[in-house]
Amino acid sequence: MADSTLISSGLVRGAYRSSQSLTGGPADRATQAGESEATSFAEALKSASADAVRTVREADVAAQAGMTGQLDTQSVVEATVALEATVKVAVSMRDKFVEAYKEVLRMPI
Repeated sequence: MADSTLISSGLVRGAYRSSQSLTGGPADRATQAGESEATSFAEALKSASADAVRTVREADVAAQAGMTGQLDTQSVVEATVALEATVKVAVSMRDKFVEAYKEVLRMPI
């Protein structure tokens, strides 16, 4: 006999949602949720890219101000470290997108 304490409520809710989508009950709601998730993903991506561009511009301004002596070395280093982290994340995301695109291309039609 199975121990009921091993079944988490999250798994039960997930199974229930899956069974509802299989029976065709809330299919319209699932489609609407999918559309809102796509919109929110697009908004999240747009926001992240805008933040990355802002960070790059701020680091550029900080570097120029540091070269002219208008900004202390600590602030220039902090801006450069933030720029480096932003570039690493952007490159990582690009690599993931390229990998996903290649995976889609490998799918049979």
